[in-house]
Amino acid sequence: MSKNVLEIRNLYVSYKTYEGNLRVIDDMNLEIRQGEKVGLVGETGCGKTTTMRSIMGILPKPAGRIDQGEIFFEGKDLTKLSSKEMQCVRGRDITAIFQNPTAALNPVFTIGQQLQDVIRVQVSRKTGNRVSSREAKERAIQVLKEAALPDPERLLSNYPVQLSGGMKQRVCIALAMVSNADLLIADEPGTALDVTIQDQILRLLMNSVTKRNTATLYIEHSLGVIREWMDRVYVMYAGRTVEVAESADLFKNPLHPYTIGLLAAVPKLTGGGIAQGISGRVPEYINPPGGCRFHPRCEYKMDICAKEKPPFFEVGKDHKVACYRSA
Repeated sequence: MSKNVLEIRNLYVSYKTYEGNLRVIDDMNLEIRQGEKVGLVGETGCGKTTTMRSIMGILPKPAGRIDQGEIFFEGKDLTKLSSKEMQCVRGRDITAIFQNPTAALNPVFTIGQQLQDVIRVQVSRKTGNRVSSREAKERAIQVLKEAALPDPERLLSNYPVQLSGGMKQRVCIALAMVSNADLLIADEPGTALDVTIQDQILRLLMNSVTKRNTATLYIEHSLGVIREWMDRVYVMYAGRTVEVAESADLFKNPLHPYTIGLLAAVPKLTGGGIAQGISGRVPEYINPPGGCRFHPRCEYKMDICAKEKPPFFEVGKDHKVACYRSA
């Protein structure tokens, strides 16, 4: 079995606001092995992006902070690193693709300037060798070709505003993959794109990480994407992981009521009836419910659910669920 590239242990993250502290991540545990593609799913506001920002060390300051826990990357606890040390890890060893490609690219620099700057800085950090301007340009053209962008040499002189949303997202993929990082975090990279472009970009991304044997954390709303491409899945609700399983097992045998509700909410295109939604909404983090945070919305709740936080119960090989129904 391959080693863990990333291991999150008992992570607690909060945001300080005028109303009080919001405990957005509550006892998060997660593992990703080398070359493994792991999906992280849940409703908007469940803490997925905060998990990504915690790993990358880019929580908004001074409001966001890690209260407790460890984030091990290749055996090194990232929570113990200084800002300067984390700056070296980002891009060189851990890279990310964000939701909005327009916000991810600097509008006042050309695509070539941005790519070549990343190549010169990150490749030199990883190898210790200086990269010349000519080498950086050749590498930039190469990665744009790998990202299936037409006429990459001309594209180097373009500004982000001159590109379509799909082209900008492909540039972001090229930026993320240029340093051959050991861990890629993709935070809903297809959100701003139409369905056909989204499919092309996803296939491009998955083929790239498979070729490079890159460990991948893919944050997504679309369960269809997770089912087709991910090896394992973590289901999050209100800052907590509620179910973990191999992808095939999760979709065949979902056990947590929240996971069951998510799958029932997927639109049915085969004439099998109208998709069922989940009543209620994600709770406020300023005063979350006690016990299981899903219990106010759960049709299977028992008395204990409102009183005690459920531990993880092992229900099968690599399949765990935090629900007293599985005890």
